[in-house]
Order: sequence, then structure tokens, then C-alpha cells
Amino acid sequence: MCIDSIKASYKYLGKWREGLPTFELFGLDFMIDEEFNPWLIEINTNPCLETEGRVLEKVIVPLIDNVFKLTVDCVFPPPKNWSNSNKHLVSKNVNVNHFELVFQEN
Repeated sequence: MCIDSIKASYKYLGKWREGLPTFELFGLDFMIDEEFNPWLIEINTNPCLETEGRVLEKVIVPLIDNVFKLTVDCVFPPPKNWSNSNKHLVSKNVNVNHFELVFQEN
């Protein structure tokens, strides 16, 4: 469902910045019926990133860390002497990518 939704709309995404590299984080909301079938309810272009709860904290904090590593850090890499102490959000292994490419335009 996720891949089909992106394939159906990718030509309309990021048109306002054509020619420049862009990215966007989407939130996909699903419901599971009594037979465990997933139903796509909506796709948000501005998903909620609140971490009020252990599950949300375990999912959202690494998600944001990975988004920055794949986008901002590519343009503005951390300094060579970057400290990965506990006071920073950046994970200890900055080269790990936890996303999986599921669709590529060409």
C-alpha cells in the first residue's frame, strides 16, 4: 500500500522546488481489521513526531536521527572530531541507514 501510494503520486511531489534536492517525511496511518487486514486511512505530509510514550520514543527518535543522517548530514557533514556522547541525538554509528529503498523513479 505504501509503495502503490508513492507510485501514484510521486510526479506531484516536490514540484515547488524542481531542480533542487528535496525530501519529505510522510506519516501513513493504518487501521487493522478483525482479520488483521491493513487499511490505509490517510497519508500526512506533516506527521506528528511527539514522543509521549516508550513505543513512540523508540520509533521516532531513531527515525529523526536517520532522516538527518540521510539528508542534512550529506550536505553539512559532522566535523571530523564530532563527539558522540550521550548529550547528542546522533547515534554512535553515523554510517548506519535504517531505511529501505522501496521505490526509485527511474
